[in-house]
Amino acid sequence: MYVAHRVSADHKDLIHDVAYDFHGQRLATCSSDQSVKVWDRNENGEWICTASWKTHCGSVWRVTWAHPEFGQVLASCSSDRTAAIWEEVVGESTDRQRSQSHWVKRTTLVDSRTSVTDVRFGPKHLGLVLAACSADGVIRLYEAPDIMELSQWSLQHELSYRLSCSCISWNPSCFRGHPPMLAVGSDDSSISSGGKVQVFEYNENTRKYGRVGTLLMVPEPVHDLAFAPNLGRSCHLLAIASRDVRIFQLKPLREGVSSQPVSSGLFETQQLAQFDGHGAQVWRVAWNVTGTVLASSGDDGCVRLWKANYFGNWKCVGVLKGDGNPVQGDGAGSAQTVPCSGSTSGGPITPIPGFPILNGNHAIRYFLPPDDNLRSASRVNAVPLPVPHPVPPVPRPLPLPRLLPHSAGNRIPWHLEHRITRRVSTNTIWSLHDPVNQ
Repeated sequence: MYVAHRVSADHKDLIHDVAYDFHGQRLATCSSDQSVKVWDRNENGEWICTASWKTHCGSVWRVTWAHPEFGQVLASCSSDRTAAIWEEVVGESTDRQRSQSHWVKRTTLVDSRTSVTDVRFGPKHLGLVLAACSADGVIRLYEAPDIMELSQWSLQHELSYRLSCSCISWNPSCFRGHPPMLAVGSDDSSISSGGKVQVFEYNENTRKYGRVGTLLMVPEPVHDLAFAPNLGRSCHLLAIASRDVRIFQLKPLREGVSSQPVSSGLFETQQLAQFDGHGAQVWRVAWNVTGTVLASSGDDGCVRLWKANYFGNWKCVGVLKGDGNPVQGDGAGSAQTVPCSGSTSGGPITPIPGFPILNGNHAIRYFLPPDDNLRSASRVNAVPLPVPHPVPPVPRPLPLPRLLPHSAGNRIPWHLEHRITRRVSTNTIWSLHDPVNQ
């Protein structure tokens, strides 16, 4: 059972992004009112606004948190062609405004000539690095040489993309055999421009990022994309939000191994699943901490949860609707898997017990932050996979063992937040929690 709580954001214009921190106990919101707000969750599970300040001279498109190893650091980007780095200061300040919010601007990145559409901090094993993409089709990678001096950022790499960039995602894998990688999506509406997703990878020999693949099977504008956390897979999973939801597998090619990759890069690309359950544009996708459950949100006002069973078939396992009121009936009836290469399609999906169906009319972003009770050495938490029904007449495989259980009852909390796109007008944040296992 999950309970949704409504939080009035008090922004004066559209909310464009909501981002949780590493522990899921803080979140930041940004809006067209040119401001960013920081919210803290108290002991009663309520979200309290602890800071609010003007950040840019235009609409703020995205906000993101750095890993807490580098302190409480935020990055924001705006239509004013800049990206800004913010740090929370503990203690008093001579400036009255800073004394209230405790957030100070450390630097402003002004290299872009057009609107900066997305910013993302890289995985912590890469250091304090920031990727920013802009509408002029350029991806810029910055690095802070000294994490104690955040006013100094150097431009390390500048990648060219012939289309306007709309979103960017780092591959979080930290395995030695996986070099740094990022994917970039474009919202260009021209069909003749080809694939809208390109993948870049760092080359140790040249010490530069190079394009290693283009997903030609995604000709529609891309609104969001996300790499799945890698807990030991030899391949990478990439989810893409466009007119539908798609999941791709990127498997590195080994020397001397013959294959038939879809793209011309160094990866064998396979489309694992494609879903049109939203029946409308999909705006956001997000993975849980184990990379086993994908959440997507679209213009139908629903968040849909997708999960693969033992046989690798992706199914809809739950539907959440925006205003938080429970409803009766088949709320997941419109969610189905579209036949595609490498996946098995399914018919209408029936809600699985234990997954809530909530009501609403707004596009929302569903984000699955890490458990605040997990220790640094126990971030892996196995989630039981749904058993297909009816059970096929084959020997049932043994259940997978749970990995590194923790004291919170082997649960992964689900936090629901309103993701307000540029086409949605509302000023509300929703937080979803599990009162039974809390």
